[in-house]
Amino acid sequence: MSKVTIYHNPKCGTSRNTLALIRNAGIEPDVVLYLESPPDSGQLVKLIQDCGLSAREVLRSKGDLYDELQLQDSKWTDDQLIDFMIAHPILINRPIVVTPLGTRLCRPSELVLDILDAPQQAPFSKEDGEVVIDAQGKRVK
Repeated sequence: MSKVTIYHNPKCGTSRNTLALIRNAGIEPDVVLYLESPPDSGQLVKLIQDCGLSAREVLRSKGDLYDELQLQDSKWTDDQLIDFMIAHPILINRPIVVTPLGTRLCRPSELVLDILDAPQQAPFSKEDGEVVIDAQGKRVK
């Protein structure tokens, strides 16, 4: 089994669904509770680059803190946005999953399927009931 790491927030439904899909493939990932153990600046920059995204694309725009800090303002550079995410890890969108096949911000959760090298082992539905994996272990959409 290859090494998989998920930057996880257990209070987030998308993050919980992503973790469940990883486990449905028979993989027990390294789970980084990034609100308790946030990545340092270098790690966050690498995660963002490996995702092929900008800092703004990884920035979580929901919540009071985003509004309070006026992060919607285009004046903020990527470096400044990264500094905000380091100071306030809740601003890091999740979950980010790292596998040998790539690094991905898994929103929606089924994006994780593109970077897992093991097949799904059972049917899977998200917490809201949306079917993602059918009885034959195949992706529905």
